[in-house]
Amino acid sequence: MSEMTGSSETLVQVRGLKFSYGRRVIFDGVDMDFLRGKVTTIMGPSGTGKTTMLRMIGGQLRPDSGQVHVDGQSVPELSRRQLFELRKKMGMMFQTGALFTSMSVFDNVAFPVREHTNLPEQLIRDLVLMKLEAVGLRGAHKLMPAELSGGMARRVALARAIALDPLMIMYDEPFTGQDPITVGVIMQLIRKINDTLGLTSIIVSHDVAEVSAISDYIYLISNGKVIGHGAPSQLAASGSGWVTQFMHGQPDGPVPFHYPAPDYATDLLDGAGHE
Repeated sequence: MSEMTGSSETLVQVRGLKFSYGRRVIFDGVDMDFLRGKVTTIMGPSGTGKTTMLRMIGGQLRPDSGQVHVDGQSVPELSRRQLFELRKKMGMMFQTGALFTSMSVFDNVAFPVREHTNLPEQLIRDLVLMKLEAVGLRGAHKLMPAELSGGMARRVALARAIALDPLMIMYDEPFTGQDPITVGVIMQLIRKINDTLGLTSIIVSHDVAEVSAISDYIYLISNGKVIGHGAPSQLAASGSGWVTQFMHGQPDGPVPFHYPAPDYATDLLDGAGHE
């Protein structure tokens, strides 16, 4: 892993991160850099801590040891007030959208603006309609969440995530459960919004083809470690058996198809002996 990148280039820096849930080790000395203006993806098998990393960056969880810096600030060392201020610079698009079901599309997007600013309602209205226009849903501003498709809900959640013009947006499994057209729309929005607004985007996903098409850099994590990292083209050509298996979706390899078991023939013969 590279040495510390200059603060002018790096928005989020993770160094020597260790974290466990009880006896279960999630991170065991993880290093990562998330560069300003880039789309960086964290990938790996289910249960390897991808979403946990987002929670570390957002300060919802504290590491057992190691460092997490966002925009030059050590997240674990921030007071409650300082953490809330830092979170104003972060947008989050949750896996399910996490819209307020009792609020209209308009009020969902307006919610963070009303909570964190004293802007007049007319200005809030203009701002919300601008954000909805950016995701193609200005005409849906009066709808309730129950009236939205899953893809539309994700797009409203994205409009809400950019409502306060954050420095960065974190996406938790943005493509899960979506049809191919919706996936294409969300992919385009992530890349376009990142580049147009000059954001830094962090994606958690296991959708190899989708994130490879829009990411500048990818980290692969497994068993508490970073087991591969680089540009999508570098990972696709990696000589690592584990990286190759994951990137190409091979059913057998370093992660075996078969659960550990005795020799097959011996197992069958032993069973016959007990008849």
